[in-house]
Amino acid sequence: MSFTLAIVGRPNVGKSTLFNRLVGKKLALVDDQPGVTRDLREGAARLGDLRFTVIDTAGLEEATDESLQGRMRKLTERAVEMADVCLFMIDARVGVLPADQMFAEILRKKNAHVILAANKGEGRAADNTILEAYALGLGEPLRLSAEHGEGMGELLDMLRPISEEFAERAAADAPETDVDVSEDDDDGPRVPTKARPLQVAVVGRPNAGKSTLINKIIGEDRLLTGPEAGITRDAISVMTEWGDVPVRIFDTAGMRKRAKVQEKLEKLSVSDGLRAVKFAEVVVVLLDVEIPFEQQDLRIADLAEREGRAVVVAVNKWDLEDEKQDKLKDLRESFERLLPQLRGAPLITVSAKTGRGLDRLQQAIMKAHEVWNRRVTTAQLNRWLTGMLEQHPPPAPSGRRIKLRYMTQVKTRPPGFVVMCSLPDKLPESYNRYLVNGLREDFDMPGTPIRLHMRSQSDANPYKDKKKKKPSRLTKHLDKYGNRGD
Repeated sequence: MSFTLAIVGRPNVGKSTLFNRLVGKKLALVDDQPGVTRDLREGAARLGDLRFTVIDTAGLEEATDESLQGRMRKLTERAVEMADVCLFMIDARVGVLPADQMFAEILRKKNAHVILAANKGEGRAADNTILEAYALGLGEPLRLSAEHGEGMGELLDMLRPISEEFAERAAADAPETDVDVSEDDDDGPRVPTKARPLQVAVVGRPNAGKSTLINKIIGEDRLLTGPEAGITRDAISVMTEWGDVPVRIFDTAGMRKRAKVQEKLEKLSVSDGLRAVKFAEVVVVLLDVEIPFEQQDLRIADLAEREGRAVVVAVNKWDLEDEKQDKLKDLRESFERLLPQLRGAPLITVSAKTGRGLDRLQQAIMKAHEVWNRRVTTAQLNRWLTGMLEQHPPPAPSGRRIKLRYMTQVKTRPPGFVVMCSLPDKLPESYNRYLVNGLREDFDMPGTPIRLHMRSQSDANPYKDKKKKKPSRLTKHLDKYGNRGD
């Protein structure tokens, strides 16, 4: 999905009808009665060749208190801030109302990309409204009919350049991952620069202290903090120099168990946090020392490993712990037992409040980034593989020996290796883990995700499987008597 589009407007202007048309399903309730939609609804939209995320919102009403309408409006305004593009819909049959003018003013301040759409614009009755809509100051209005599908081509034309802009931005922000390598490549990791800084995402459950930690790192109160859980709503990135290294740090919303995520806004916030993991090179999983390694912490760490990102585990609020040595021993034991796929990843104790441990955290992040870029030559790998095979040969399923012939590294960020072998489908997962753990220990690659693939080496004889032809009578005669020339 290249960008997020929020559909906003007064109640009963046709937002849910357009939402259903874009996602291709009747996911949102539609009725002539205003105010049917109350929560945010998210869907995967398709328009021509564009793929994007669309959000159906509650109708904007002039309510600012804690009533149901007031809370719905706050939810919609927050969705506007989080969306990349807003489609502001008015009712072409009713015309431009004072509420439309007020909401247009809000949208100009909250979102850079706003498309004005006059829905129910079929027929001549909408001509006057189209002219009135210019006064909203949001550019030329798009005339469409969500119910009949009119104006979809024009909407596609307006969204295409926006999609390209966000695609370019995403490509610029996205880290280089799964980079192909060869023997001639430089063994050193990419050095972060101001143009391409080291990208770090800080993730964890609500109230673990993520925003406080980042404020301490950058040396100013840039991000909102407080004792309440869930203050941060969306992924916010800040640029800083940390130990003379240019770094972009993503602060993310707290990720709770899915069963506890009831509010639609929080679902969007968690989705934004997951997207931040994909934009990071190093992911810092921040734990609360009082309740470490809960199920959600394990899921977050596992997600970062599956995305192929370097992982650092940081335990916050260490200043509140009295029995530090015993607690640290318990933490390390739990880490090795619960996250074997991140064996050897750094476990750092910090205090975001006092700043203690930040130097160790910075060193661990730089080390994890260096390991994530690690290169091992083919000669080293094959000498190592020979030793591993002598120490523990692969099993022989059904009496057939599995031969591991050759090994090479094909990717970095994270390190990826290929082993050419016979019967790759028969090699058990336990032997793969044996090799991966050996790579971690012998080539100093603790904690980083390692991708190991087994491939079949094709036989060199191209005629092996071809059926042998029966010799002709002439061939038999020549073989017996030879060519005498008569």
